Formats: sequence, C-alpha cells, structure tokens
Amino acid sequence: MTEMAGNEGVYEFAKNLAHEHAQGCIAGTIILLVSKGKSSHILRFNEELFFIYLLPPIIFNAGFQVKKKQFFRNFLTILMFGVIGVFISTSIIAVGSWLLFPKLGFVGLNARDYLAVGTIFSSTDTVCTLQVLHQDETPLLYSLVFGEGVVNDATSVVLFNAIQKIDVTRLSGANGLRVVGDFLYLFFTSTALGIAFGLLAAYALKTLCFGRHSSIREISLMVLLAYLSYMVAELLELSGILTVFFCGILMSHYAWHNVTESSRITTRHVFAMMSFIAETFIFLYVGMDALDIEKWKITTLSLGDSLGIYSTILVLILLGRAAFVFPLSAISNYMNRRATGSSSLSFKHQVIICWAGLIRGAVSIALAFKQFTYSGVTWDPVNATMITNTIIVVLFSTLVFGFLTKPLTNYLLPHAATSTLNRKESKDISEDMNLPLLSFDESAETNISRAKDNLSMLMERPVYTIHFYWRRFDDAYMRPIFGGPLANQSAAA
Repeated sequence: MTEMAGNEGVYEFAKNLAHEHAQGCIAGTIILLVSKGKSSHILRFNEELFFIYLLPPIIFNAGFQVKKKQFFRNFLTILMFGVIGVFISTSIIAVGSWLLFPKLGFVGLNARDYLAVGTIFSSTDTVCTLQVLHQDETPLLYSLVFGEGVVNDATSVVLFNAIQKIDVTRLSGANGLRVVGDFLYLFFTSTALGIAFGLLAAYALKTLCFGRHSSIREISLMVLLAYLSYMVAELLELSGILTVFFCGILMSHYAWHNVTESSRITTRHVFAMMSFIAETFIFLYVGMDALDIEKWKITTLSLGDSLGIYSTILVLILLGRAAFVFPLSAISNYMNRRATGSSSLSFKHQVIICWAGLIRGAVSIALAFKQFTYSGVTWDPVNATMITNTIIVVLFSTLVFGFLTKPLTNYLLPHAATSTLNRKESKDISEDMNLPLLSFDESAETNISRAKDNLSMLMERPVYTIHFYWRRFDDAYMRPIFGGPLANQSAAA
C-alpha cells in the first residue's frame, strides 16, 4: 500500500507539473503559429508585475498553511540553510562562472553580472517544493526544504539588490561587511514588520466589532492587511517576501482563531486558490517564454557552446548546494545533539535536502530579467543568452530534479520511517506547560535554582529549550491578548 501511495504521489506530481508547463508551451506554440513565427507572447514579462502581484499570494499562503511546530522547531537550521547557504552558493556559482564562461566562448559579462548570476542561480523554487514534498508524509524534510526556500528567496532578492548598490571596481572586505550588515538589517526589520502586521490583524479581529460575524469583512481584512504588509515593506525598501511570510504565520497562529467557523474554512480555500492562480500564471509564462524566437535569434552561441553553458550552470548549482548542505547539517546535528536522537539529520536526509533544493523557479527568472533586460526586452546578444540560459536551467531543473525528488525520497526514507520521525520529540515537548518561569510565591533559592536549571538546559539543548519556553510564554501572555487556544488544549502549536 505504501509503495502504491508513493507511486501515485509521483504520478500526481509529474502530471501536475507537466500539465502546468505544457499549458505554457501549448499557448506559446499556438501564438507562434498564429503570428507566423514572429512571437510566442501575449504580453511581455515584467519583473515588477511578478514581485508585486504574483509572488505575495504564493508566499503568504505558504506561511499561512505551514505547520508552525515543525517550522519553528527547525528554525535555526532553516536560517543557516537559507542565509549562510545563499552566501556560500552565490560565491561558488559567481566564481565558477567567472572562470569557466570565457573558456566556453561566452564573454561580455562584467563583475556585477557575475555576482548577479550567483544570486540568480542560488534562488530555489518554493512553488515546486510544495508539490514535491508533503507535510504529512515527510514533516521534517518539508519544513526544512520549504522553510529554507522562503528564506532563500528573500535572501537572494536582498543580496541581489545589495549587489546593484556596491562599487564593483573597489571590491574589498569593507564592502563585503557592508553588504552583510545591510542584509542583517533588512532581514530582522522585515521579519519584525511582518510580525507586527500579523499581530495587528489578530488584535483587530478579536477586539473590533465592525467585522465580527461577517465572513466577507473578516476575510477582506485579513487579505488587505497581508497585502498591505508586503507593500509597506517594499515602500520601505525591505524584503516583502519575509514580511508577508511571517505575517501569514502570525495570522494563522492567532487571527485565524478569532474569525467564525465559516471564515476559517473559507480562508483556507481562498488563500490556496489565489496561490494556485499565481503559480499557474508563472508556469504559463515560463512555458511561453521558452519558445520566444526573438531571444533565440539574438543569441550568437552555437548549440555546442550553449549546451556547455547549461551544463556548467547545473554543475555549479550542484556544487554550491552540496558545499553548504552537508557542513551546515553537521553543525545543526551538533546543536540538536541532546534534544532527541531522532531529530538529527541523517546522511539520507541530507541527500534529499540537497537534491530537492536544486530546483530553480520563478524568482530566478524574475531576477534574470531584472538584471539582463529592460521591461522584459533586450537586443544585446549577451543579455539574451543569459535569459535563455536561465529559462532552460529552470525548465530542466524543475522537470528532471523535481520529478526525481519524490522517488528518491520514497527510496531513501520509506513511509514507515518518516511517520515515526520526531515522535520522541513530540512527546518530550508535551511536558508540563503550567510551571511558571519564575514565581513570586516561592523562595528566592527556589527561583535561583530553577533559573540555573533553565540556563543549563539552554546550553545543552538550545533549540529545544527556546521552543519549549516560547510555548509557555505564548500560552501565558500572547494568546490571551491576540487569540487562539492554549497549547495544552490544541495540538497545533
């Protein structure tokens, strides 16, 4: 039965993925025939259209639907993969491209272009991850790969924008530190802004009466505040991806419990529908753009050189991915060494994480258009070549790497093994949540002893301890104000 379910999952993924890409290719072919070979487009791709209208509903729905317990239990690992990993991958891809592209006959890129290429091909595809892995079957892998994908996309966009501002003629350690400082500022401020909007929505739905018992008003308020958080972040030149993602998490954690039962059901479907429409449009465009005759005619490289460029980029992506997944996984295992034995990342987990993160998607295409075109149009052979390179790599990685991820997961991690993952940790986290952090009714010696025990626990099991005490703080202070059941009353933390 497990094998049959696994095969059905593979076929379902392949069918959905092929159908979405086929829609774009079929549409492009029809338009190409009608226009007698002149164009395969109904409209030109605009990266601003992508970042303002298509990406927000996808990222928000991802944050709204994610299982928060798994996500935050592995939050430090996700941050390492999504932040440090992007810097490592970008460096390897940028240096590798700078060394190998000229040897393959592809010249004309400057230093900023090579750095941009590093960020473009370091961005993973969150959309395909949602279709390849499933929360119920592989909760740990899903939370790590998906969570890393969101943080990865945000990091790639922030790093890409930072590269546009630096003086490439004067690369130095000071400039590198400035880029890191700017990134840390954008990361934490964007996250704080998303949390603020999520808490604002929860408090408004709980205390204000104008939207109470009206599904239309409740859902409208959630959608408008979520989109407003993204737009405010963009206006403040922060990361809208991070902002709307954490806004979605906070709304799911608090605001969702403050609306009527019909609104709870409706929001799940409405947000998923908006995300699906945006994903379909993205795949539709990618398929259409793969048949863009104009860009292929502008490209001056031969077929052999083009294949060499595609292969080089794919190898660099693989090297950049492996260069941080395995070392950072070892660090993660060390940090979680005393939490539970089952929460560590085995070598099989690391292989799947490495492979699933090879998929490239819409963010890569959007950044490539932003770097190498002007409003989706270019007449420069070098820029046109980079656009076609990006599209081919995205299509190949999505169809090949994406199709093989599910069978690889079923082969390395049978369903029986994944279903018992973190069972012990789930049991451990259900310790007594009613014990106070500190009590004024007890003696100072008792409080000091408890504080020492807490500090010792933090040093020995940092990830588990932070998660444990956050849940107690959440029950004691946050949920009574912003809404939601207590942790000991609901399994969904």
